[in-house]
Amino acid sequence: MRCVLASASPARLATLRAAGVTPEVIVSGVDETCDLPETSARVREIARRKGEAVLAALGEATAPTVLIAADTMLDMGGVSYGKPHSPDVARARLHEMSGSSGVLYTGHFVAVGGDGGPWRRLGDVAATTVHFSSLSDDDIEAYLASGEPLEVAGSFTIDGLGGPFITGIEGDPHNGVG
Repeated sequence: MRCVLASASPARLATLRAAGVTPEVIVSGVDETCDLPETSARVREIARRKGEAVLAALGEATAPTVLIAADTMLDMGGVSYGKPHSPDVARARLHEMSGSSGVLYTGHFVAVGGDGGPWRRLGDVAATTVHFSSLSDDDIEAYLASGEPLEVAGSFTIDGLGGPFITGIEGDPHNGVG
């Protein structure tokens, strides 16, 4: 079966490869902004947009194909945080996260096709609560210097250099990977 990952996330790709799946990567390039009020609704909608954009590029699936798209955001007190893209934004977020907790929401979109008929689509959202240690200014600056927090949701990774800043997880830790 052909597997298409509609994501530029190296962590999502690594997770699939670790499971024995070697997907074809097609990045959607869609705008990841969304005005929906709840973080869970935002990530579901953005994942759907990513998946639909790649489905449009693929056209009709003539061979059995599964497409996977996802989007993740960190919710801190009702505020959604995606990728910071700049050290100043990441620094502010890391200070806010220090010693507190947030909920990682990941929207999932899966489409299956291959019989010449329409794509069958499914979307869902998973939530994982993440508890952060108290971070010193030196911790934050060293983490920023690594570059890792700039292009990841919430300005941290569970599975990378940000892992040591996490004191606990409630829910599936794989929800926070990628």
